[in-house]
Amino acid sequence: MRLGAIYRLCPVFTALLMLNSCGTGDHRVLEEVVEKVYPIEPDANVSIQNRDGAVSVYGSNNNEMRVRCLKRASNHERLNQIAMDISTKSGGASVTTKFPPQPRWAFSDRSGTVDCIIIVPATARISALDLNAGEVLLEAMRGPEVRARVNDGRIFSRNCFTNLDLTMKRGTLTVTYDWWEQQKFSAQVNVGLGNAWVFLPTEAAFRLIACAGDGKIANDFNNVPLVSNSSAREMKIDQIVNGGGPAAITVQVAKGDIKIGEANP
Repeated sequence: MRLGAIYRLCPVFTALLMLNSCGTGDHRVLEEVVEKVYPIEPDANVSIQNRDGAVSVYGSNNNEMRVRCLKRASNHERLNQIAMDISTKSGGASVTTKFPPQPRWAFSDRSGTVDCIIIVPATARISALDLNAGEVLLEAMRGPEVRARVNDGRIFSRNCFTNLDLTMKRGTLTVTYDWWEQQKFSAQVNVGLGNAWVFLPTEAAFRLIACAGDGKIANDFNNVPLVSNSSAREMKIDQIVNGGGPAAITVQVAKGDIKIGEANP
């Protein structure tokens, strides 16, 4: 996928990258762009770590890793203290944002975010994507696995025919497939406090396991009654959809709701 097409898909990122500063006076936000391109193997093991901001990962047909990061802070000192550590080695690559320690004083400058757009081979392995607060977007990945963790924010996965392992402590997690492929892959979704939405084509064939510890489950593919634990608020689904297949979808939410919907009913 060409970089220009990626930016058209991300109007928010595009608008941010076009700005040199935002606001006036003491309230302006300063920005700096870091952009790098590295050759990597199609099966490279990629790890990504960011503290606050956003991370968008796209799969492409090119054997390279393109990284474009937008650093933002309220002053030059704080901006310069945010560093990007990008490295590659045989069989692997890593992207790590390094922030200065959070000050102890309540009115000290705590500003600083990094928004990253990362394009890697679609067949690469994302062994770890960790974000403290913000948004993660995953699209068109087909490698062995994609593991993503967000403490507070949102995760959105689209057309990733891989073994997804997605965890959200607080927020909303969405997994979408615009079409279906008969192959072995899985999506494991875990949300502590929040909601989980999964959208699949009408013809999708898979095993579905869903559990809402304290919440509700809405299921467009439901052909069996939901199982409710009489001693708790827990609701469960364990069913074969459209005759089943090699794919498996597992969704667990401790407190919140689950929606299993048809993407093109």
